[in-house]
Amino acid sequence: MDRATVDVYEQRAREWAAKRTARHAERAVLLAAEARSGLPVADLGCGPGHYVAHLGPVVVAVDAAAAMLALVPPAALRIQADLEALPLRDRSLGGAWASNSYLHVPRDRLPLALARLHWAMAVGAPLTLSTLLGEGDGPWPGDDFPGRAYAYWEPDELARIMIGAGFDVEHVSVEEERVWATARRARTLPDLVTPDLRVLVCGLNPSVYSADAGLAFARPGNRFWPAAMAAGLVTRARDPLWSVVHDRVGFTDLVKRATPAADVLTPDEYRAGVSRVRALVEWLQPGLVLFVGLAGWRAAVDRGAVAGLQPELFGGAPAYLMPSTSGLNASSKPADAVAHMAAALAARTP
Repeated sequence: MDRATVDVYEQRAREWAAKRTARHAERAVLLAAEARSGLPVADLGCGPGHYVAHLGPVVVAVDAAAAMLALVPPAALRIQADLEALPLRDRSLGGAWASNSYLHVPRDRLPLALARLHWAMAVGAPLTLSTLLGEGDGPWPGDDFPGRAYAYWEPDELARIMIGAGFDVEHVSVEEERVWATARRARTLPDLVTPDLRVLVCGLNPSVYSADAGLAFARPGNRFWPAAMAAGLVTRARDPLWSVVHDRVGFTDLVKRATPAADVLTPDEYRAGVSRVRALVEWLQPGLVLFVGLAGWRAAVDRGAVAGLQPELFGGAPAYLMPSTSGLNASSKPADAVAHMAAALAARTP
């Protein structure tokens, strides 16, 4: 999160607590009623804990400002943490409430922050999130606590980012200056994307095996990670977070729905996925998009496409198409995957 913003909350926590109330308590109560039984609900960016009493019997209150956490009712488990680096065990949350907290995460860092939230939530757990309506990053005109930085979102943009982060978005609405979104943690993989990627790897869709493992290309027989290591695409196998942070290699999928096999996906799903991924590429501008698997591209973009560098840019970036690395693809050998990845690296925009 923006450190100057956190400093404002550290210095003026008691004043902020006195001026704010739980204006949207009914929404918090609805979230608590839908939360996964037996698991805590997180109040993310909890401030002084105005909503804690409305979120159920076991609440994890998370805030980056220690001065805010000191005001939280003692019944909650209090954790000082940045929303961009949640120190929570995978699938440990039964629900998450984020009232005007992720708006302090810069826009281009929100996908990775929400990916970390996805990992922390149990499959099916509900999320209620709000941010400010608008465009771009910057201050809030007329802010009564100046010095805070904000990220503004249009409803369709926020929904697209949340879908990419692995959430089934149920409803997005605008009320006054806020955009409210309700969603559930899907059985899928989140996008792992940041600005300035060397390569964005785009699979067809997560397998159920990969979704449950929390790792792209997770099956032991899949050739992706050995080939990526051999080609110099990544420097650590089976660690996509390391890849995106250190190797500048991101991950997404054309279709977010996890299936036992990709052959059940429909052309409409692929076309919708191409539209979503193209918008992501136009926004973040990776050096190259590496499509792993021919079926999606052929169904949605070019029926006659062959593996290799594609003749037209995709969202402003070069696009390279390579065969699936699944062990079921007997027509493609491990050495072929290495060669394609090396060629893709050579073709990327510096």
